[in-house]
Amino acid sequence: MRIFSIAFLSGVCLVQTRAGVDGLALSGMLSMLAAALLGLAAGHARPRSLARGTLLRGALLVVIAAAAGVSWSAWRAELRLNDALRGELEGVDLVVRGHVASLPQAVDQGWRFVLETDGHTAGVPHRLLLSWRQEHGTPADGASQPPQAGEYWSFVVRLRRPHGFVNSGGFDYEAWLLARGIRATGYVRHGATRLDGPPASVMQRVHRLRTLLRDRMLAELGDADQGGLLVALAVGDQDGISASTWEVFRRTGVGHLVSISGLHVALVGLFCGAVASLLWRRLPALTLRLPAQKAAAVAALAGATVYALLAGLGIPVLRAWLMLAVAAAVLFSGRAVAPSRTLAVALLVVLVIDPWAVLAPGFWLSFGAVAIILATLGGRVRARSGWRGALRVQLAISVALIPLLLAQFQSFPLLSPLANLVAIPIVSFVVTPLVLLSLPWPNAWLLLPADVAAQLMMTVLAWLAAVDGALWEQAAPPPWLLGAGLAAVAALLLPRATPGRLAAPAVLAGLLAWQPARPPEGGFHAEVLDVGQGLAVHVQTRRHDLLFDAGPPYGSEADAGSRVVLPYLRAVGVARLDGLVLSHDDADHAGGAQSVVAGVAVARILAGQPAATQRRIASAGGTAGEAAGTDPDDRAYRPVPRQCAAGEAWEWDGVRFEVLHPQRAVEVAAGNAEPVDAHADADAAGASMDAPAGGGRRATGRPGRGHDNEASCVLRVSAAAGALLLTGDIGVQTERALLARVPAGALASTVVVSAHHGSRSSSSAAFVDATRALHVVHAAGYRNAFGHPHPQVWARWVDAGARNWRTDVQGAIGIDFPAAGSGEVEVTAARERRPRYWHGR
Repeated sequence: MRIFSIAFLSGVCLVQTRAGVDGLALSGMLSMLAAALLGLAAGHARPRSLARGTLLRGALLVVIAAAAGVSWSAWRAELRLNDALRGELEGVDLVVRGHVASLPQAVDQGWRFVLETDGHTAGVPHRLLLSWRQEHGTPADGASQPPQAGEYWSFVVRLRRPHGFVNSGGFDYEAWLLARGIRATGYVRHGATRLDGPPASVMQRVHRLRTLLRDRMLAELGDADQGGLLVALAVGDQDGISASTWEVFRRTGVGHLVSISGLHVALVGLFCGAVASLLWRRLPALTLRLPAQKAAAVAALAGATVYALLAGLGIPVLRAWLMLAVAAAVLFSGRAVAPSRTLAVALLVVLVIDPWAVLAPGFWLSFGAVAIILATLGGRVRARSGWRGALRVQLAISVALIPLLLAQFQSFPLLSPLANLVAIPIVSFVVTPLVLLSLPWPNAWLLLPADVAAQLMMTVLAWLAAVDGALWEQAAPPPWLLGAGLAAVAALLLPRATPGRLAAPAVLAGLLAWQPARPPEGGFHAEVLDVGQGLAVHVQTRRHDLLFDAGPPYGSEADAGSRVVLPYLRAVGVARLDGLVLSHDDADHAGGAQSVVAGVAVARILAGQPAATQRRIASAGGTAGEAAGTDPDDRAYRPVPRQCAAGEAWEWDGVRFEVLHPQRAVEVAAGNAEPVDAHADADAAGASMDAPAGGGRRATGRPGRGHDNEASCVLRVSAAAGALLLTGDIGVQTERALLARVPAGALASTVVVSAHHGSRSSSSAAFVDATRALHVVHAAGYRNAFGHPHPQVWARWVDAGARNWRTDVQGAIGIDFPAAGSGEVEVTAARERRPRYWHGR
């Protein structure tokens, strides 16, 4: 069973890494059939040796299991992909009817919820994820309350097929939607009408009960500090947990305690089983009919089922419940089954029910943690118990999960064992029991003590999270190194006398020391990130990193800095930015700046509008860069933005950076404003990026007048292999000024990031011809309201001989400028480098 489950897992993983699934289901079935026929033929033939026959049967079993995994997951994928939004219905007003099938979440003066449609509109998928802002219409009956789970509604909506950003280290939103069966997203336009009709399914009734419990708990808790955490533990609604709290959980490694996971489901099951066993043993008549152990297994599964339903039976909860259900079934059977076989059966059941589970980090971490516990406690002559055993298990989990955590999150908390030793007892034996006891009738007598205990825990965790170096961060390891790291931790879990075990720490040390290759001296790499309707470009040389713009905000509580830029920088191993250039203060270019400055050390900042930039990043916390003794490598260091000015230039590792616009800067010295020649000694002094931020004078003036777009910094990055031109949002007016002012050939660039996302107010014919570009990249949002990039601009670049690239369709665009004489400039797209069958579907 263990071999079969692992082979089935490999087949499922193969499908989930493919660019397409057409024909895979049939190929898997044919492979299974061929292997089965070969097995029958081999069974009738007399093998030359017993060992050879056993080996052949084992190989055939592996082939059959892997083929079954391929066939099953590919067939399920085809079924789900067929439930798609028809192309002609994308972006047009549609009337849809259906039942609210989730707890509505409060977002940006509105709500977000899942709608299960009733098939009224042909070509619309069964499950939709809708957003409804209050200004887009109120219900016809005048109600101002959000839609409730289970209610039947009619909406006028605009839908689009699932689409998300594709970047290195980024969250795959399209895969997340596919795993949950959501095949279109959209927003309510108007015409919201609540219709008569009961909930259409059991889960819709469960969601309605969850909503009622959540509202009652919040009413009883009032202004309690940890109300959101208690609600998350009770009904699985994490909407009330703040981003700062999640960051504390990330830096201490206790996030699994506040998400309803295997730990909580198991605790509820164990509690219900223990109570049932205690009562059952007191009634001999019942014991004669059914042994107390089996009665406890039934009670444990029943209690865990109720709790899983109250938690919404989401994918992580369902996975945990299935694991417990398999363990309970084995216990109820009365057969002596090795724990590893039970785990293998649970793995197989989870994959059969949810083939997309392998896409979730929680799948690997949960099964990995259980396997580590079994390896730590099992097979011992004298297993340690009590606090020594708990400490041993916690240390084993913390060390053994390091490769998986680096692969999934590019980090792992160093203080996780200590944090968990504090948090696990409080959550498991104080907070969770009090919360669960309050569910039949939420009341302050139980919830407020739980809040006090949770607040005490958070105080300790916040202190641990603030410790310097609490979180180890590095780039995601390559597959071969990840495999070596997993083999090393497996060796560490083996008995002490195992040959080669002492080499495992050296392999882990190599894993922690690994860093991705950087561009050679004289070359550089640029990545135009997929941030939606906005711009963020990372430029990397041999020893330096620069970020040009930081992307747009995503509502009031998130932005491209936290959602895209920082995860990308972690994935490629960047812990410090030597320069941040914010072309101008428009939100789609500087909306993520605050998160970037708060999340990574930034040595210098150039800005087209430094005063506005300073106001934008001031709330990121920390100290101003002018303070004496500040360290640019410290994340608390906040450099003062300096004016981006034409003529400033510097060189990093054989790569030249030159500012072409704005033309002038006003510097303030000793309280007197005076024009300064930005050309003077720019190269000799290393220019603005390498000059101390607090060195006496700082830029405070605002270049020019008029629209913010014309104040955009224009940066040209050049090396022996070619040049990259970053134009911000300049328009035709500034393009004419540049053509008149800069020397002939100064705009020539191999790759251009189009101005203003490909708007027709930019990229004039004369400017396009002057760049002589071979490639142009349009950073635009999917189906954006502005129509960027404009067809006329697209055609203009094509006529000039350039190849067009666009982030909305192709994902992040990577550009490699090699060192002198080592090749040509290479441009690639993330969706082409790592294609998946659900992208664009």
